[in-house]
Amino acid sequence: MDEVVLRPVGHVRGGRTEAVDDAWSSEVCEIELDGERFDAEALAGLDSFSHVEVVFQFHLVDEDAVVLTARHPREREDWPKVGIFAQRGRVRPNRLGVSVARLEAVDGLRVRVRGLDAIDGTPVLDLKPVLAEFLPRGEIRQPRWSTELMADYW
Repeated sequence: MDEVVLRPVGHVRGGRTEAVDDAWSSEVCEIELDGERFDAEALAGLDSFSHVEVVFQFHLVDEDAVVLTARHPREREDWPKVGIFAQRGRVRPNRLGVSVARLEAVDGLRVRVRGLDAIDGTPVLDLKPVLAEFLPRGEIRQPRWSTELMADYW
Protein backbone atom coordinates (compact mmCIF):
# COMPACT_ATOMS: atom_id res chain seq x y z
CA MET A 1 0.00 0.00 0.00
CA ASP A 2 1.26 3.47 -0.88
CA GLU A 3 1.80 5.78 2.05
CA VAL A 4 1.66 9.54 1.81
CA VAL A 5 3.39 11.52 4.50
CA LEU A 6 2.43 15.17 4.83
CA ARG A 7 4.05 17.84 6.95
CA PRO A 8 1.79 20.71 8.04
CA VAL A 9 2.64 24.10 6.55
CA GLY A 10 1.24 25.71 9.69
CA HIS A 11 -1.49 25.62 12.32
CA VAL A 12 -4.75 27.35 13.12
CA ARG A 13 -4.38 29.79 16.00
CA GLY A 14 -7.40 31.13 17.85
CA GLY A 15 -11.07 30.74 17.03
CA ARG A 16 -13.03 27.83 18.40
CA THR A 17 -11.52 25.21 20.66
CA GLU A 18 -14.24 22.64 20.00
CA ALA A 19 -15.63 21.31 16.71
CA VAL A 20 -19.27 22.37 16.97
CA ASP A 21 -21.07 21.83 13.67
CA ASP A 22 -22.87 25.14 13.07
CA ALA A 23 -22.47 28.95 12.95
CA TRP A 24 -18.94 29.07 11.56
CA SER A 25 -19.36 32.27 9.50
CA SER A 26 -18.49 34.62 12.36
CA GLU A 27 -15.42 32.70 13.51
CA VAL A 28 -12.11 34.53 13.05
CA CYS A 29 -8.76 32.81 13.42
CA GLU A 30 -5.24 32.97 12.07
CA ILE A 31 -3.23 30.43 10.17
CA GLU A 32 0.36 30.66 11.31
CA LEU A 33 2.92 29.23 8.91
CA ASP A 34 5.83 27.16 10.17
CA GLY A 35 8.64 29.72 10.62
CA GLU A 36 11.32 27.05 10.32
CA ARG A 37 10.25 26.24 6.76
CA PHE A 38 8.79 29.50 5.47
CA ASP A 39 9.32 33.22 5.56
CA ALA A 40 6.84 35.96 4.71
CA GLU A 41 7.75 35.66 1.03
CA ALA A 42 5.72 32.42 0.88
CA LEU A 43 2.58 34.53 1.35
CA ALA A 44 3.54 37.35 -1.03
CA GLY A 45 0.55 38.34 -3.15
CA LEU A 46 -1.99 36.26 -1.23
CA ASP A 47 -3.55 39.42 0.18
CA SER A 48 -4.75 40.28 -3.34
CA PHE A 49 -7.38 37.54 -3.07
CA SER A 50 -10.69 37.71 -1.21
CA HIS A 51 -10.77 34.02 -0.23
CA VAL A 52 -8.37 31.23 0.53
CA GLU A 53 -8.92 27.49 0.30
CA VAL A 54 -7.55 25.70 3.35
CA VAL A 55 -6.65 22.01 3.42
CA PHE A 56 -6.37 20.72 6.98
CA GLN A 57 -6.51 17.59 9.09
CA PHE A 58 -9.19 16.77 11.64
CA HIS A 59 -6.40 15.97 14.09
CA LEU A 60 -8.62 15.30 17.11
CA VAL A 61 -10.63 12.58 15.38
CA ASP A 62 -9.42 9.23 16.66
CA GLU A 63 -8.47 6.73 13.94
CA ASP A 64 -10.98 4.29 15.47
CA ALA A 65 -13.80 6.78 14.85
CA VAL A 66 -13.15 6.94 11.09
CA VAL A 67 -16.09 5.71 9.00
CA LEU A 68 -15.43 3.76 5.81
CA THR A 69 -18.98 2.88 4.86
CA ALA A 70 -22.40 4.58 4.83
CA ARG A 71 -24.04 6.38 7.74
CA HIS A 72 -26.81 8.86 8.50
CA PRO A 73 -25.24 12.37 8.47
CA ARG A 74 -25.21 13.79 12.00
CA GLU A 75 -26.92 10.53 13.03
CA ARG A 76 -30.23 11.92 11.75
CA GLU A 77 -32.44 8.96 10.90
CA ASP A 78 -34.70 11.26 8.83
CA TRP A 79 -31.79 11.80 6.40
CA PRO A 80 -30.71 8.96 4.13
CA LYS A 81 -27.81 6.71 4.94
CA VAL A 82 -25.08 7.75 2.50
CA GLY A 83 -21.48 6.74 1.92
CA ILE A 84 -18.69 8.65 3.63
CA PHE A 85 -17.63 10.05 0.23
CA ALA A 86 -21.14 11.52 -0.27
CA GLN A 87 -20.73 13.74 2.78
CA ARG A 88 -18.15 16.09 4.27
CA GLY A 89 -18.06 14.86 7.88
CA ARG A 90 -14.83 14.84 9.88
CA VAL A 91 -14.87 11.09 10.59
CA ARG A 92 -13.61 10.36 7.08
CA PRO A 93 -10.65 8.40 5.74
CA ASN A 94 -7.42 10.39 6.17
CA ARG A 95 -9.39 12.89 8.30
CA LEU A 96 -8.91 15.68 5.73
CA GLY A 97 -10.94 18.86 5.61
CA VAL A 98 -11.12 21.41 2.80
CA SER A 99 -12.82 24.77 3.31
CA VAL A 100 -12.98 28.18 1.69
CA ALA A 101 -12.58 31.09 4.11
CA ARG A 102 -12.70 34.86 3.65
CA LEU A 103 -9.18 36.29 3.71
CA GLU A 104 -9.04 39.28 6.07
CA ALA A 105 -5.32 40.02 6.35
CA VAL A 106 -1.82 38.76 5.79
CA ASP A 107 0.81 39.81 8.31
CA GLY A 108 4.23 38.21 8.20
CA LEU A 109 3.65 34.48 8.57
CA ARG A 110 0.04 34.90 9.70
CA VAL A 111 -3.10 34.77 7.58
CA ARG A 112 -6.27 36.01 9.30
CA VAL A 113 -9.43 34.38 7.97
CA ARG A 114 -13.16 34.42 8.72
CA GLY A 115 -15.45 31.41 8.45
CA LEU A 116 -12.88 28.61 8.59
CA ASP A 117 -14.45 25.51 10.13
CA ALA A 118 -11.28 24.34 11.85
CA ILE A 119 -10.39 24.66 15.52
CA ASP A 120 -7.42 26.11 17.38
CA GLY A 121 -4.34 23.92 16.90
CA THR A 122 -5.54 22.29 13.67
CA PRO A 123 -2.67 21.30 11.35
CA VAL A 124 -2.94 23.13 8.02
CA LEU A 125 -1.61 21.09 5.09
CA ASP A 126 -1.98 23.66 2.31
CA LEU A 127 -3.32 27.10 1.41
CA LYS A 128 -4.54 28.05 -2.05
CA PRO A 129 -6.04 31.28 -3.33
CA VAL A 130 -9.59 30.95 -4.60
CA LEU A 131 -9.71 31.74 -8.30
CA ALA A 132 -13.04 32.14 -10.06
CA GLU A 133 -11.76 29.86 -12.81
CA PHE A 134 -11.45 26.97 -10.33
CA LEU A 135 -15.02 27.33 -9.07
CA PRO A 136 -17.58 24.89 -10.47
CA ARG A 137 -18.78 25.47 -14.01
CA GLY A 138 -22.44 24.91 -14.70
CA GLU A 139 -25.26 24.05 -12.36
CA ILE A 140 -24.52 22.60 -8.93
CA ARG A 141 -26.81 19.78 -7.89
CA GLN A 142 -27.22 18.39 -4.36
CA PRO A 143 -29.85 16.44 -2.44
CA ARG A 144 -32.35 18.17 -0.15
CA TRP A 145 -30.92 16.57 3.02
CA SER A 146 -27.53 18.23 2.42
CA THR A 147 -29.17 21.64 2.01
CA GLU A 148 -30.98 21.06 5.31
CA LEU A 149 -27.73 19.97 6.99
CA MET A 150 -25.94 23.13 5.84
CA ALA A 151 -28.75 25.58 6.66
CA ASP A 152 -27.07 26.82 9.86
CA TYR A 153 -23.50 25.70 9.18
CA TRP A 154 -22.20 29.08 8.05
